[in-house]
Amino acid sequence: MNKNKQERRSTKVQTEKEEPLFVEDTVYLSSKTTAEEVIKEISDKLLSEGLVKPAFYENVIGREKDYPTGIDLSVVDESLPNIAIPHTEGEFVNVRRVIPVHLEHPVTFKNMIDPSSSMEVKFLFMILNNDPEGQSNILAQIMNFCTTTSPNDLGTFFKSTDTSAIYKFLKRSFEEQNM
Repeated sequence: MNKNKQERRSTKVQTEKEEPLFVEDTVYLSSKTTAEEVIKEISDKLLSEGLVKPAFYENVIGREKDYPTGIDLSVVDESLPNIAIPHTEGEFVNVRRVIPVHLEHPVTFKNMIDPSSSMEVKFLFMILNNDPEGQSNILAQIMNFCTTTSPNDLGTFFKSTDTSAIYKFLKRSFEEQNM
């Protein structure tokens, strides 16, 4: 019996590792102008794909108000735009994935470090994680990507409006960093 449990556990781990963090069909561009509109637009798309549950949008918005996710990348390089990493608890999602969203217009998010201040954000990494233990791991992977990728490459990446190019860059970068 213990051997069977071990085999199932290792299969589960292997399956989770094989599940891609990025999928080309879930890289988006948004022309919305508020955080709520962007999150609603992307949430609706994710819901229609069966990737999230109906309460996802409300829970992301609620969590964003209590625990803002805007991140100032000027500490990495002054030329880089700010990003946000909206997410919610695993009970509201059906998969493990990061949803990249290029924002055509700067959108205001509250600062993760100083929630009393706001910042203009140009790119989102929306985390979907149905494994509550792995949420901080994905956040750490995204931060590692932002701090170890050359500022020049990041600048080009954040300006890209080609969803295929965004996907390929993220896939390659995360594979190179063994993420």
